[in-house]
Amino acid sequence: MVSEDTDPQVRTLLAGYPGAALLVRTDGSVVASNDKGAGVEALLRHNAVPEVVELLDTSVAERTIAVGSVSLSGSRGEVVLEFTVAPHGAPDLFLILARDLTMERNLRSALVESRQRYKDLVEVSSDFAWEVGAEGTFAFVSPQGALGFAAADLVEKAPADFVQSPEQYDPLPFLSDRPLEDVEMWMTRADGGVGCVLASCVPLLAEDGEWRGARGVCRDVTIEREQEAALARARHREQLLNYIVSTIRDELEPLNMLSAAAAATGRALSASGCRIYRLDDSGAFTVSAEYGMTDGIEGIDELLAEQEGDAGVQALEIGGWRVLLATTHYRQSVNGAIGIWRWTESDPWDDDTQILLGDVANQLGIANEQITNHEHIVKMSRTDGMTGMLNRRAFFEQELPRRIARLERNGETAALFYVDMDNFKRVNDVRGHQAGDDAILLLRDLLLEHSRPGDQQARLGGDEFAMWLDGIPSETAVKRVEELLEGSKVLRKFSGDEEHPLGISVGVALFDPKTGESLDDLLVRADEAMYAVKHAGKGGYRVAAPPGSDDGKQAEGGDA
Repeated sequence: MVSEDTDPQVRTLLAGYPGAALLVRTDGSVVASNDKGAGVEALLRHNAVPEVVELLDTSVAERTIAVGSVSLSGSRGEVVLEFTVAPHGAPDLFLILARDLTMERNLRSALVESRQRYKDLVEVSSDFAWEVGAEGTFAFVSPQGALGFAAADLVEKAPADFVQSPEQYDPLPFLSDRPLEDVEMWMTRADGGVGCVLASCVPLLAEDGEWRGARGVCRDVTIEREQEAALARARHREQLLNYIVSTIRDELEPLNMLSAAAAATGRALSASGCRIYRLDDSGAFTVSAEYGMTDGIEGIDELLAEQEGDAGVQALEIGGWRVLLATTHYRQSVNGAIGIWRWTESDPWDDDTQILLGDVANQLGIANEQITNHEHIVKMSRTDGMTGMLNRRAFFEQELPRRIARLERNGETAALFYVDMDNFKRVNDVRGHQAGDDAILLLRDLLLEHSRPGDQQARLGGDEFAMWLDGIPSETAVKRVEELLEGSKVLRKFSGDEEHPLGISVGVALFDPKTGESLDDLLVRADEAMYAVKHAGKGGYRVAAPPGSDDGKQAEGGDA
């Protein structure tokens, strides 16, 4: 169960997740779980799901997300669960999320079975007998008539008048001079439509071999042919859908799924372009992926902004394009949309394409939900729960290497600030942990206030923070740290007592890609500069000497 002392973000995720969700340690022991997670917790405790343990080991070893499925036998038969294991913010905590795939697999099996049953039941036919005389007209037709015509409507009429493109038959069964069997012909029905018949015949010959007519039977197989055509279209749709879905699932990176889906859908449906939207936290449709030609289809964005709820598949004309638009949803809630288009000069979209786009939208609804969950998990694994800043691992292992690589390409400099609170323990001891938390949040706000949009901040743990400033020269870095120290005076209101004022000590290390300095060495310089301030009396800053210098300091300031 989810206890009250569990991290609020974790509590929210566990309680809100529709399936089983657990927070575990690296040894598999459960820290917290939601109600549905109790069963999985019991299985882990009794070592009944070694596959999940292997996924956890993989996630622990590689610090990555591991996904796998497990089949379990129970009183209701076989149950198939998909497990996702992902690192949590703390190094020894991991999330285990389970999703029930049983219904999806059962529905697929039922669909295959029902399709075969449907084909068997709809195969029906009706026969009519006929005879053509020497003059080449119907002399006899079965009393029940044929193709919706009464027998009297056909007698004395030329058979060719009722056959679609009679010239393609050589010979036409009604006028054949030799036996024929099951010749497929399309004929005009009484209602103006067309019907398909299988004609078998024998010629009527005089004793001298002169042709006197023909006699035979036609079996109406229109319904059968229509069903075969419908099944063929269904199989074609299924093949295209499988192609699109497999393209999505082949993408290991969730954020690339939608780009792959847009390209695959555009190609499979012969569209000039495709665009996929996701519903953001504000309820607005935002473009997540697109493919092909996109000029002149801005009207889709306007239409989605005005749309409420699931409108199904819509056929529209926007800016010279024939557009098909469908909303995506998960658990009856709209979470995005997909649109495809081609020129208005092209043929209108047929029913099969509209059906297929609806099927694709259903799959994208699931993909959108998976991506949202993935983003939540990634955010939790990268950020500090209290401040929302990057955590130590994300800052040092992901963000700084990426930024340094870019600086090495463009030759720009940067600055790293190590910021540590002075006398913070005194705040907790005297005024309580709530005051300590408020002070932490105030320092977060100060760092953001003294940052530019491109800068990056992180909480390294406890009362220790870091800030990275891209493309900044040394003199600007000094000015920035002095402004930060001046602004940090507001922290004094949280001081434990007057003799131990709450403030900050800052170590600054300037990075120049021309020196070839490693990230580890840069971190050491910033850390040593910060501790030098601490040892000198706190409440100031020190700029670390350049790499390779014997001087212990380059610049310092204090009395914040």
